[in-house]
Amino acid sequence: MLDEIKLVSCYRTGNQRDDNFHCAVPEDMPHECPSSSQHFPKVKKEEPDDSFTFDEPAQKKQRTTNAAQGRPIKLKSGNSCVEDIEMNWDPIQVLAEKTGVEQWVCANIAQLFQEENTIPFMVRYRKELINHMDADAVRDVQLTLEELRSVAKKSKSVSQTLKKEGVLTSELEMALKNCTTAGDIDHVYAPYKKGSKLSKARRAKELGLEPVALALLQAPQTLDLHSSIQPNTKGLSTLDEVTTGVQEILTDMIAKDKETLTHVQSWCDRSAVTIHSSVSKTALKEQQPQQGNQKSKPKDIAKFSLYTDFTCDVQRIQHYQTLAINRGENLKILTVKVNIPDWVKNDFCRWCINVRWRPQGFAQPELMTILKNAIEDSYRRFILPFLSRGYRTKLTASAEKESIAMFVRNLRQRLLMCPVRGRVIMGVDPGFHHGCKIAILSPTSQILHTDVAYLHGHAKHKEAENLCHLMFKHSCQTIVIGNGKACRETEAFFTDLIKQRFFKPLDVSYCITDEAGASIYSVSPEAVKEMPDMDPNLRSAVSIGRRVQDPLAELIKIDPKHIGIGTYQHDVSQSLLRAALDGVVQECVSFVGVDINICSETLMRHIAGLNAGRARSIMEWKEKNGPFLNREQLKLVKGLGPKSFQQCAGFIRINPETVRNEGLKVPLKQTAEKKKVKGSGSASNQFNPLDQTCIHPESYSIALRFLSQIGGSLDQMGSAVLRQSIESSVKNRGLDVLDKSLDTTPETLQLIVDGLTQPPGFDIRQDFEQADFKREIVSMNDLHDGMVLTGRVTNTALFGAFVDIGVGRSGLIPKRFITPDKLPVDQRRRSLALGPGERVEVRVMNVDLQRNRITLDLIRVLR
Repeated sequence: MLDEIKLVSCYRTGNQRDDNFHCAVPEDMPHECPSSSQHFPKVKKEEPDDSFTFDEPAQKKQRTTNAAQGRPIKLKSGNSCVEDIEMNWDPIQVLAEKTGVEQWVCANIAQLFQEENTIPFMVRYRKELINHMDADAVRDVQLTLEELRSVAKKSKSVSQTLKKEGVLTSELEMALKNCTTAGDIDHVYAPYKKGSKLSKARRAKELGLEPVALALLQAPQTLDLHSSIQPNTKGLSTLDEVTTGVQEILTDMIAKDKETLTHVQSWCDRSAVTIHSSVSKTALKEQQPQQGNQKSKPKDIAKFSLYTDFTCDVQRIQHYQTLAINRGENLKILTVKVNIPDWVKNDFCRWCINVRWRPQGFAQPELMTILKNAIEDSYRRFILPFLSRGYRTKLTASAEKESIAMFVRNLRQRLLMCPVRGRVIMGVDPGFHHGCKIAILSPTSQILHTDVAYLHGHAKHKEAENLCHLMFKHSCQTIVIGNGKACRETEAFFTDLIKQRFFKPLDVSYCITDEAGASIYSVSPEAVKEMPDMDPNLRSAVSIGRRVQDPLAELIKIDPKHIGIGTYQHDVSQSLLRAALDGVVQECVSFVGVDINICSETLMRHIAGLNAGRARSIMEWKEKNGPFLNREQLKLVKGLGPKSFQQCAGFIRINPETVRNEGLKVPLKQTAEKKKVKGSGSASNQFNPLDQTCIHPESYSIALRFLSQIGGSLDQMGSAVLRQSIESSVKNRGLDVLDKSLDTTPETLQLIVDGLTQPPGFDIRQDFEQADFKREIVSMNDLHDGMVLTGRVTNTALFGAFVDIGVGRSGLIPKRFITPDKLPVDQRRRSLALGPGERVEVRVMNVDLQRNRITLDLIRVLR
């Protein structure tokens, strides 16, 4: 199961059978694949079917016996998922080229999204269809496809607009359908935009000079420009005006020609194209002393000192540098220019004259002059700006994509921190004048006591005694301190008490946790609803404590952008950032799973297939009917139809202990007896042990047959006896033989094996990092160059990773020190490859006390 949340895509190339599919793909399969994808639409309201049942779908039931082992296979639906993309390019092929994913996988993902499958469901229960891709890789395909779909939609819209205006020609329509990016469409459409100044080329065409321009290329020996002169018509009254008009038409034709643009782009790709930033004239002007009463806020050039005279090859510029330059340009502090070598222009002009735009016949010198001027003018006015915009757009898109990916990795690491269970915790929101807010929480996160303690005033000794009394009263040995203002002083306060054995016989330890977003959450409607009669400052202390007890359950209450992860979050597409962060929250909550009878409505709404409305309906059903006894009862919830049930069922747990805590008896049978419920579908009133596992209800019958084959039973689930029986069976017969006997796939059987062998209450987060607890403090003054320390990554940016080494100030490991040889094998393909929560061994490279900076070198990642 852990491969579901790894940050590196795992493309397995072992034996993959097409047991789940209708047809095998022949050798030339890439040409037969569906050619587009469908974005996962917004979840719509579903009405429950009175009699719907859920078993393994036809795709997973039907087998193709004559298909070769390990061959890629595709869904039956064919090209239905790409019918709305009417372009001159194959969407699936372009999608595969842009993402680096095989075409058959792209086609399957497109179809799965069209069928309203969620990413968590696909990653866990449809691995064989997506070639074992992880959630990030599937999302990348989804977003790339949406870009292509948006391009097709924009092309169609522009074509309709031009058709209404009566200017759409077959050539123009073809040019629009050839576009693969929105920038290409803008380039083609720019001269025709309504409200823009009529282009010189269009004016010349309206004067009837287009046939003359074509004649210059096709039959120059018969062309007489003097015959086009009309003395009484502006634009045609002189030979110079006719010449200018013909040149403008040729300039326009050259600038919009696909083959011409392709050639010049290929030359640029082989050259050293650079990007240069310098201080803008506006910024320099505002830095000068103002005269009279004129007031102006000077530009903060110092923040961009690295980029006031910055030049870098576009192939080597770092993502964070691109975003920094863009920010400076948006603030009118920097001016940015793309520099293309002069030889590109020279080769371009020669190629146009001698090859692409060479006249078909002898042309007089004056006609060749017109053509040469048109070529040079086209390059200067249109092609060079087009290329520059293209490079800027690509660099920005790539930087935004990597920045968002960094946010996603950081958020995932933060959400999947291992919870600290079974401890009474004191959450402390530190402060000076307004005191430190205290909240003592039970092991189940119930609020036992809240208070305000003035730990940094004259009465701190008395406050210490009060705290000691509270900790004895509630048997609290764990303190969690927020890393905000007064954190350092509060840490020192508790460290001194621990050294003095003030809390003896309690073995007290503490940790520092990131309090980002706690104050925002404390005044949110959700916090008010959860803690209605509590001061907002005390709510912050509660939130700080709960972040260590169960990071996932607490952090999902906060907007991901406020959790303090990543950099340049305001410099990237906010819609893409929001979609990506919401997606990773859904993945983390789904892969961890929720106990439906005790989880909050906030947590439940993030399960795959559910939303706020369905989560509310589930809570209402539970309040009216009591706890859920099995997953089947989800079908009785109003508004939760077959598709929602399919998507969410595998991520919801029914824990018998929770049900018993409600005072109900839990009837247990290995095979569920179904009971018709009036007004709804069929549902069992029996507890099913498989409902505690990651096994999907569609595979229950297979799981039972598998248990029967090995002589096991459901009451042995998670035991050493059953684990030994399964391991012995798999070792002796092999998964490939077992899955054939059960008429299923290796992926489904492996999931069943995992579900049956994992102990009750298994949590994928137990293999992730936990909060570091300590009893003493170190300061920056104790550090020296060459010192080797251990720490924990607190945040990562595009330029490096920040590490808490316990001195009150995070050190930075620059990106150049994070090399593949220092990383575990499974992390070497990740960009930057470190994320929040990971423990690392580092060497101090430099300590700058004046600037309060620590530079570190990565030695290794600790496991």
